[in-house]
Amino acid sequence: MTERRKKTVLITLGRLPKALDLARSFHRLGYRVIIAEPFRWHLSGASSAVAKSYQVAAPAINRQQYLADLVRIIDAESVSLVVPVSEEIIHASFLREHLPAGVQLYAMASATLLSLHNKQTFIDVCKRYGLSAPDTFALDDERAATLARAGDFIIKPIFSCSGRDVTFHARDEALPAADSAHPMIVQRWVKGNVFSTFSIATAGRAVTTVVYKGAVMSGTVAVAFERVTGSDAAHAPICEWVQRFISASDFTGFISFDFVVDSAGQAHAIECNPRATSGLHYVHADDLAQAVVDSANGQHSEQTLRFREKRLLQQFYPCLTEVQKSMFGGTHFLRNLGTLVRAKDVTSAWRDPLPFLTMPLTASQIIWLSMQRRCTFGEVATLDVGWY
Repeated sequence: MTERRKKTVLITLGRLPKALDLARSFHRLGYRVIIAEPFRWHLSGASSAVAKSYQVAAPAINRQQYLADLVRIIDAESVSLVVPVSEEIIHASFLREHLPAGVQLYAMASATLLSLHNKQTFIDVCKRYGLSAPDTFALDDERAATLARAGDFIIKPIFSCSGRDVTFHARDEALPAADSAHPMIVQRWVKGNVFSTFSIATAGRAVTTVVYKGAVMSGTVAVAFERVTGSDAAHAPICEWVQRFISASDFTGFISFDFVVDSAGQAHAIECNPRATSGLHYVHADDLAQAVVDSANGQHSEQTLRFREKRLLQQFYPCLTEVQKSMFGGTHFLRNLGTLVRAKDVTSAWRDPLPFLTMPLTASQIIWLSMQRRCTFGEVATLDVGWY
């Protein structure tokens, strides 16, 4: 089969390890893999699985130019399937009205994605579905002050990712003044164990759900993580909650949630990420792309998706950074070091070694931004592609 006769998939971000997983999986399925990326260099661009990369406008800066760039690539490369990866999905969802006939976009409608990305309206959706989620009110809502007097609470922007600008407060702490230019929410601080999920859904059914927890943290973002199995008491209530939400919303695509499981074993959803998260790394490479293709076509596969055998995974370079930081000022150095030694890196592959080996170079733009802003790697990695 010639390169031009293969089906072609366009992946709309290349800098993150989950994009690399998708690229490798689609390549193994026989697709030509094209990457659209605002950065000149990126992780996936070093992979032998990627046929070509295009530099595009940053959607958070110029969405219309970004969409025009994607349409140009779709036409030039005869793309048949567009797969958004991360925060850029909301911008990319507006592509649907510009797509040529026969081209599929693996994303829900923009209005649906925005209602789930918005931390206030997501909680409203949960309440409407009868699913457990902590009380959450806009900062300028008088009920927010009542909530703050009743117990510990969290303040966060209605649109954010990677824990950016999230703060934790004790009961009766004064609320900051509301700023209409930067709307915030006040949420009841549920105490318990924190878990995350990643699901592939097709027409209201979870094809697979991965439950995992952070093993090494960079701020509020896990850079090493461990998959939770059915033997863990938290697994069943979380999976049941996820399936009920996906069914009620008739969702198709990637969808992820953050949970707190309280001392009574009840799972409370605190945020939704209507996109792929690090849980994607647990889906076996031979099954991932096929699951996306089937889901995009509305097909319910009867075959159970396999997971990687290794339950403890890491993003090596960010994890190494956190280990070094804990050596000099943290309290978890030995635990973090043990995780670094035992966990498998999500990007390393002996048949495709360059992405791992060249990551310090391909991630140099993100590293520089992190140093400039004195923020974590995760906080700056999606600044130019997120919806704020």
